[in-house]
Amino acid sequence: MTEHKALRLIVVEDEDLLRDLLVVSLENISPVRVIGAYSDGQTATQHFSQDQPDVALLDINLGHGWTGVETAMRFRTLNPDIGIVLLSNYARPELLSSLPESSLHGWSYLLKRSVRDLSTLTRAIEGAAAGLMVLDPELVKMAQSRRGSHLKDLTPRQSQILALVAQGYTNLAIAKALFLSEKSVENHLTTIYSTLHIESSNPEQHARVKAVLLFLSSDHDSPKWDS
Repeated sequence: MTEHKALRLIVVEDEDLLRDLLVVSLENISPVRVIGAYSDGQTATQHFSQDQPDVALLDINLGHGWTGVETAMRFRTLNPDIGIVLLSNYARPELLSSLPESSLHGWSYLLKRSVRDLSTLTRAIEGAAAGLMVLDPELVKMAQSRRGSHLKDLTPRQSQILALVAQGYTNLAIAKALFLSEKSVENHLTTIYSTLHIESSNPEQHARVKAVLLFLSSDHDSPKWDS
C-alpha cells in the first residue's frame, strides 16, 4: 500500500488555549503533521520559508495586526498553492466570494465549533490542500435553505450531490453516502456543471470550486468570472 505524504500544517490562532487545543486535535489526523503554531500573522509569515507548509489553519479574527484573510493572502504570495482553512465564530462565507479569481482554489471555511468533528476538520484540510473549496456543514444547510434561482434547474439528487461536494466529499465518498456508483456520481457532476454553465474540461477552471461558489451565493451575489 502506498503511503500518503504527510501534509505540513501551521496553525495561526491568537487565543492560546484554542491554539493548543487545535494542535492536540490535529495530532489525531493521520495525514497531517503540525510544524508550527503562531499567535499572529506577522510571526507566521516570518517563519513561512522555513516551515514550508502545505496548509495553513487560521482564525479569521487574529486580534491586533493582520486578519486571517490578510495573512492567508500574504501566504499565497509566497506559495500560490498553499491550502487555506479559515476558522470563525461567525457564518461569513461571503468572504470566499470576494476573493480574487486567481486565488479561489484551495480555501475551506469552518465554524470553530466544528473543529471538534475530526471528519469535518479532515475534509477541510485535505480539500484545501487539493485545491478545492470546502464549506462548514452548517453553512451548507444555510445555503440549501435559501437556494438561489441559478440552482433551480438542478434536480433534488443533483442538489444533494452538490451539497456534499461543498462539504469536501470526494466522488467516492459521495457514492458511498448516497449508495450510488462512483461513475453515477461523475455523470451527475457532469450534468451539474453543464446546467450551471461551468466549463469542466479545463482543470485550471476549478469546476468544483465554481460550483461551490454558486451553491453558496444568493440570487443577488452570484460570483462573476470570465468564461
